[in-house]
Amino acid sequence: MKIGLIKEGKVPTDRRVPFTPKQLSHLSELYKDTLSFYVESSPFRCFSDEEYIQEGIEVVGDISFCDLLMGVKEVPVAQLISDKTYIFFSHTIKEQVHNRKLLQTVLEKNITLMDYEVLKDENGNRTVAFGHWAGIVGAYNGLWAYGKKSGLFDLKRAMDCFDKEELQQELGKVQLPPIKIVVTGTGRVGKGVVEILQLVGIRQVGAKELLQHYFDEPVFSVLSTEEYYRRKTDGGYERQEFYSSPDKYESHFLKFAEVSDILMAASYWDPRAPKLFEMEDIRSEEFSISVVADITCDINGSIPTTLKPSSILDPIYDIDRDTFEVLPAFGKQTSISVMAIDNLPTELPRNASEDFGKQLMQHLIPELLKGQSRILDQATIAKEGDLTIEFIFLKQYINTPQE
Repeated sequence: MKIGLIKEGKVPTDRRVPFTPKQLSHLSELYKDTLSFYVESSPFRCFSDEEYIQEGIEVVGDISFCDLLMGVKEVPVAQLISDKTYIFFSHTIKEQVHNRKLLQTVLEKNITLMDYEVLKDENGNRTVAFGHWAGIVGAYNGLWAYGKKSGLFDLKRAMDCFDKEELQQELGKVQLPPIKIVVTGTGRVGKGVVEILQLVGIRQVGAKELLQHYFDEPVFSVLSTEEYYRRKTDGGYERQEFYSSPDKYESHFLKFAEVSDILMAASYWDPRAPKLFEMEDIRSEEFSISVVADITCDINGSIPTTLKPSSILDPIYDIDRDTFEVLPAFGKQTSISVMAIDNLPTELPRNASEDFGKQLMQHLIPELLKGQSRILDQATIAKEGDLTIEFIFLKQYINTPQE
């Protein structure tokens, strides 16, 4: 099987790669009788063409001879090659309107499309993701924003750090007053957030402590959903019920917003679930949060102040507390500063790519070597010009004309 790493074509260009040069060299040696790897030349990757060549990997101008084409972000419609097998993050399974044309073209061109997002083990758990790095960069950006807003310290942007080691050195500049940071989410993303906060030396406390105690040092608390959601009828909480019927619950997050200075949102949100707070709530003098690092970046989702995504080049916008108007970053001391970058791992592409490659080596490559793989079948959205059984629910989505 010939496997090709394609040049990322989406604009702005993503610098991440599925495999690093050393990983491809290792795989080439390990599977020399069954797999061969090629890299499409690109001036944008975090690893240069020369780094791949030095590891003995062939860099080519035309990748179309390969059997499996691997990317990271969505492939532009015009660059899709007919009758090929691709794997990348397609961002179509939630019926994202902006990618409808992508999936329509995949079907028209008889492309087999696999999606990293639905690569799962036998227990239904995702096996490959960039979430941990989203948490790391998102938390760093939240601290960067607080430093800018308060004028207390000035960090280098994450995207200007060569790697995580340099980013960690920057964290030594963080000087925080006794503020409180509230974190939502206990998964991969949340663990990335905690890693950064602990590297800064910020102490973790329980949710009740955060609410009830005064501290003479900065502290943070990681909230599980049961600590800020309550059943509407009796104030109770049952985890299974909450995840299956979140509409039966209401948010009790405001008490945390009244004592916290920074919110780092790293929790998956179901559109049926209530928002953490309402936009009207930010008008209150009791609402203390001044910086929101919305790592989930759900537009009009769990965080009402996330009205639009921000970008790596323009990472912050402010929300006026009285008019809800979007303002320039740090344009008003009383406004809420929002970081809502939707491709955070791109800011540390070398580290993020290496970690992602390890996951692929463990969970994807062995499946490719099997004659028949149920795991790959379940991760396949389109095949032979049609949706697969697993994704037949997207039929109406693809049959709707592109706006």
